Amino acid sequence: MANRLAESLSPYLRQHADNPVHWQEWGDDALAEARDRDVPILLSVGYAACHWCHVMAHESFEDDATAAVMNADFVCIKVDREERPDIDAVYMNATVAMTGQGGWPMTCFLTPDGRPFYCGTYYPSVPRGGMPSFTQLLGAITDTWRNRRDDVAKAAAAIVAELERSSGGLPPGTRAVDPELLDSAASTAADDEDKVHGGFGGAPKFPASNLLEGLLRGYERTGAAETLGLAERTAAAMARGGIHDQLGGGFARYSVDSGWVVPHFEKMLYDNALLLRAYAHLARITDEPLPRRVTEGIVEFLLRDLRTDEGCFASALDADTDGVEGLTYAWTPQQLVDVLGDEDGAWAAELFAVTDAGTFEAGASVLQLPTDPDDQVRSDSVRVRLFAARLARPQPGRDDKVVTAWNALAITGLVEAGLTSGRPDWVDAAAACARALLSSHLVDGRLRRASLGGSVGAPAGVLEDHGALITALLALYQATGDARWLDPARQLADTALTHFADPDRPGSWFDTAHDAQQLVARPRDPVDGATPSGAALITEAMLTLAAAVDDGARYAEAAHAALSAASLLLERAPRASGHWLTVAEAAVRGPLQVVVVGGGELLEVARREAPGGSLVVGGAPESSALFIDRPLVDGAPAAYVCRGFVCDRPVTSARDLSEALAAT
Repeated sequence: MANRLAESLSPYLRQHADNPVHWQEWGDDALAEARDRDVPILLSVGYAACHWCHVMAHESFEDDATAAVMNADFVCIKVDREERPDIDAVYMNATVAMTGQGGWPMTCFLTPDGRPFYCGTYYPSVPRGGMPSFTQLLGAITDTWRNRRDDVAKAAAAIVAELERSSGGLPPGTRAVDPELLDSAASTAADDEDKVHGGFGGAPKFPASNLLEGLLRGYERTGAAETLGLAERTAAAMARGGIHDQLGGGFARYSVDSGWVVPHFEKMLYDNALLLRAYAHLARITDEPLPRRVTEGIVEFLLRDLRTDEGCFASALDADTDGVEGLTYAWTPQQLVDVLGDEDGAWAAELFAVTDAGTFEAGASVLQLPTDPDDQVRSDSVRVRLFAARLARPQPGRDDKVVTAWNALAITGLVEAGLTSGRPDWVDAAAACARALLSSHLVDGRLRRASLGGSVGAPAGVLEDHGALITALLALYQATGDARWLDPARQLADTALTHFADPDRPGSWFDTAHDAQQLVARPRDPVDGATPSGAALITEAMLTLAAAVDDGARYAEAAHAALSAASLLLERAPRASGHWLTVAEAAVRGPLQVVVVGGGELLEVARREAPGGSLVVGGAPESSALFIDRPLVDGAPAAYVCRGFVCDRPVTSARDLSEALAAT
């Protein structure tokens, strides 16, 4: 046998193609080999930008002696969690059930039929901090497998029973999804605010990307200053911290401290796509310079650093550069002087909080922006020169894998930011990505999860891929008025209803299709994580599609059933259901539908003033179903404002449209 990862379409798996470990991908052949050899499966799950995944690889998987033990006593399977979120979800649930915590790299030991009996995360190459070495663990697992097989069977049965229980879905919600519930959710989330540093919770501190958009929509509905203030403080704290790349734009995955000072340096597409939507929305509401600058910086980062040759977006930039965290990004005062000269170097050190002691390692600092500069022209010059110098440094690796859901989130963010900022080129970039996804990721009418270099992988699309892509296509329909985006959106929605909806529990969704590869449990998790849950994303898609077509009753029914089921999350765990809050805010408003026949100033007003989650579309008379029986008024453009099934009289002036939108 030999390592079989060289032909993989996952950059993460290719990172391990030269390991002496006989890695193979998940599949029937691997499970059959474990049965034939009567050995357990060693499942290792990670992703390309993961720092501790690299550490364990260097310490153990690249070591010949360790690899020899792994090869002799196990069938070794390597999984990219981003390519196979279904496998990751099932075995992460098992890991958390066994240990009380999870993370990557994830290390699980399975029976040949895939049932987990021992799980953990990173294991060091030598005993450390009360942890056994990896080889000690391997020996203990092998001994248990050979001599205490009954104990293995009992452990596996108990874990599988827990997996089946946890995948049963939410109990029915008892509260109506109404303004009172949404107000309560926002208030409960506000109770968790870190009033010293901004954001929520303590270290490590993650961007509140799912929650911000929901809070902004709540403010638009209520006008509550405290809700807007919470969103503004959170957004400003992140934007001024080291988690935000002050030179190149974009955000790192999280801050290792509670003050947003030192990031974990990997930069993920999904974080930046979600934050782009939120910052663009905040910029539209407040017209403040900081969120506007952050919006522009995120787009620059996406287009400059993550755009692929096919016009889509790569998954991530690595946490490490040449095996060292922060090598690309951290600065000492002397390094600033070396690039900028004495005066500008000292000025930049004060501006970006770079000190002699340093905020990171070895006296270096991650750039922050505690306050805006007193000289913007000088600041712009400093940034340009520092960024040019940074480009001359070694750069982090890039995971070029194109993930459907994350690219769809980027499409939506680019469209909404482009409309807010008057940047049609951003909308054009989003459209190019959507065309590439529809061309390569739709195979025989079914959606695939990921591609690399234009070659699509075998893993099937999951629920989040369908939900996010439908919403992205509908965003493009609204931006362009081109009804051609509607057909694939509808087809994907019908596929989701057929293959992912639970027929026995209206409003509940599985994360994998009913005809997908079967695992020991079928994952179903409605709670938001780093990205919105698949169930929340498909609910947003169904709600928006229902407003975009003239026969959307079945989509509206699916959306409202899902929101009703999720009311328990909004009631008890609003911080873990930020995207549900986002969708629920739109649903409570109707959702609002604004159809502008003839475009022009009325369409600009609608895009600027309609609350987030509204369907706003402009076009010529009769150009698509929404424009049937909605003519020009006396030959002039007209706006038709509807909430649910109730429509106002058409308006023809910008002032009247503003008043109609303000009354929603």
